[in-house]
Amino acid sequence: MQHYKAICLDLDGTVYRGTEPIPEAVSFIASAQQRGINPFFITNNSSMTRSQLQEKLAAFGIKTEGNRIMTSAIAVAKYCKENYSGASVLMVGEKGLEDALVSEGIELVVDNPDVVIMGIDRDITYAKLSAACLAIRAGAHFIATNADKAFPNEKGLVPGNGSFVKLVEAATGKTAIFVGKPESHMLGFIQQENGYCKEEMIMVGDNYDTDIQAGIRFGIDTLHVAGGVTSKEEVLLKEQQPTYHFQTLAEWN
Repeated sequence: MQHYKAICLDLDGTVYRGTEPIPEAVSFIASAQQRGINPFFITNNSSMTRSQLQEKLAAFGIKTEGNRIMTSAIAVAKYCKENYSGASVLMVGEKGLEDALVSEGIELVVDNPDVVIMGIDRDITYAKLSAACLAIRAGAHFIATNADKAFPNEKGLVPGNGSFVKLVEAATGKTAIFVGKPESHMLGFIQQENGYCKEEMIMVGDNYDTDIQAGIRFGIDTLHVAGGVTSKEEVLLKEQQPTYHFQTLAEWN
């Protein structure tokens, strides 16, 4: 553990499942913090703000500073500001995405946007999807927080943002630009803002296609933990292997 200065932990399926913490992960984080290593928490879930995630983690006994949390909403807001400076945005999403966009000074509109940004919206409606489709067909750029077709909660796997993005892509004939994992933007922002070398970073997660691939694409070490989206048996069949396999984070010290 001491080899890494930036331990980047996925949340859903790695630290908790919905409203239930994963005990081995909670113990691992406490051990890391006792050794002076304060992990980063990285999630493709764009629905929650940093403060909301801090509160959720605190309820599991995990204390962390807001700047150690990187969501796909925060990353997509940074990406939009860097690549579409001054653009107006039609947003499909929840509070986490809205707050992230506003914090970067991005103008949110309901008509004639320059960009459509789509994140998980558990109050999704036909009207919201129609507005997004019409704007994209009229020429707006199409960006999505993440491509997760499903994500784990305490009941099992439920529809993710990627499932709704596929619908909009099918309806418009346009392909979204994805910012969340497996793209490496979130890891890149963490490196830029903290000055880490890639050798000092590791990405930890349960989902091979998002967490592990993000680390591999960014060129850092990776650790797959079982019990979430991708089983160890499935991972072992992949051409690109993670640096480490563990059944639980209790095995890492």
